[in-house]
Amino acid sequence: MAYKKSKIVLSQTGQFSKLFVDYINEDTSLRKFYTYEPKLEAFELAIHHKSKELVDRKSLVEVLKDQYHKSNIDNAVAIEQLLNENTFTVCTGHQLCLFTGPLYFIYKIISTINLSEKLKKQSPSNNFVPVYWMASEDHDFEEIKSIHLFGRNIIWDNPEAKGAVGRLNTHSLRIVIDEIKQLLGETENAERLMELFCNAYLNNSNLADATRHFVHQLFERYGLVIIDADDVRLKAKMVDIIKDDIFNNTNHQLVNNTIIELESAGLKTQVNPREINCFYLLGNIRERIENDGDVFRVLNTEITFTKVQLQTEIELHPDRFSPNVVLRPVYQQLILPNIAYVGGPGEIAYWLEFKAMFEHHQITFPVLIPRNFATIIDEKSMSQFSKFGFDTNDLFRETDILIKEFITKNASASLSLKEQEAELINTFNQISAKAVSVDATLKNTVEAEMQKSMNSIKNIEMKLMRAEKQKQETSVNQIKKIKEKYFPEGVLQERYDNFIPYYLKSGINFIPDLKDTLVPFDFDMHILV
Repeated sequence: MAYKKSKIVLSQTGQFSKLFVDYINEDTSLRKFYTYEPKLEAFELAIHHKSKELVDRKSLVEVLKDQYHKSNIDNAVAIEQLLNENTFTVCTGHQLCLFTGPLYFIYKIISTINLSEKLKKQSPSNNFVPVYWMASEDHDFEEIKSIHLFGRNIIWDNPEAKGAVGRLNTHSLRIVIDEIKQLLGETENAERLMELFCNAYLNNSNLADATRHFVHQLFERYGLVIIDADDVRLKAKMVDIIKDDIFNNTNHQLVNNTIIELESAGLKTQVNPREINCFYLLGNIRERIENDGDVFRVLNTEITFTKVQLQTEIELHPDRFSPNVVLRPVYQQLILPNIAYVGGPGEIAYWLEFKAMFEHHQITFPVLIPRNFATIIDEKSMSQFSKFGFDTNDLFRETDILIKEFITKNASASLSLKEQEAELINTFNQISAKAVSVDATLKNTVEAEMQKSMNSIKNIEMKLMRAEKQKQETSVNQIKKIKEKYFPEGVLQERYDNFIPYYLKSGINFIPDLKDTLVPFDFDMHILV
């Protein structure tokens, strides 16, 4: 299904932070916090710098092949490209949300694939592989356990959910899949979706393998490589950085210094570093490590280490140490030949805190590229919205303002009492002048009476609006429904809706049509009808 596309500047949507808007507008106040501008021209230098780093491509490829083999899927062509010194990655990352979670996950992956293809055209002597970095070590089950579907919240009830979510057993997802099956119906597209769900979630034993399988099936034709960094061979590369973080707290100091600079410029920061930015990961435990004098404690457990014991533990078992949101980007850039990170507003914001940390570890800071943004609207709703006198940009205005504007424009008589208000002010000014000439202390009395009268006019105006709103109740409710449809619970559609309803309509064309519509370096909100 082809889309009719229009756009609105992100700053006009009222949905994005000042820091993020400043970044895409290349505000000079932010320039010191990143290495490369978010432009195509920046990549030549980024490639040059990254090519000088030693990336263990052999270990990376071995790990990826093992992981794909475990999920019974093949992506050998794309993976083996990573052995070549002229191959670089373009990476995005995301939590292991159930059935991909909100729509913007799809947009992130498409943005990453499209950027890789764009770079290949720009620099044909190099290869560029799109990578999805699974946040398999994240432990926030609450954030990934549900999706919104047809007005319902579908929840994975898993009382055993503890520790890193990538390690969770998926056997209890059968109940969730059966629930979804009842909602999808029996169309060809519904059957295809159910086959995807079952192949991925019921034929793999843990959530990381299941997510890899599912995302691979959705994007198989585009050479997307999916990595789970929860692997001892990859974490062995991080030993020195983990030690520096735990024993010297270097990252805490560097990132905090940057935060002070950002906040002094009036910008709100996204994450705060801890003194220790690693979790201890063992079985279903993923807990913070804290220094307590001469002892290092794993919170909410009985596990403790002396400094010497912890040094030995890091060297012998690096897989038991899990980077948090501050240290994860360093890990990513260390093990991948990566030149760009594609992220949303929150991700770009926290990456801007990390440049000094990357410089300390002598790792190339990537080009930060915002993902594409989109709102998908059906033609019937857009036609109805237009009949009320609104265009696509009006979708991003507040509902109450739209309703007031519509009622005022379509009222049988003027609802404004501005003229009468002006006359009243003039009358009271005359009264005030006369009263003050008799007794100066009467001025406050007159002003108080004027304020009462002004409040009465406002009250009458509100009642006129309310009465007119009742007359036009049907249209008002339709405006509300359209707004609620595209801003469910007051948030952008892409942050709330799952891709399933759109796949049911478009089937296998859903992702290719989106991919053809969204283009790299276009940082506006796309409105797709």
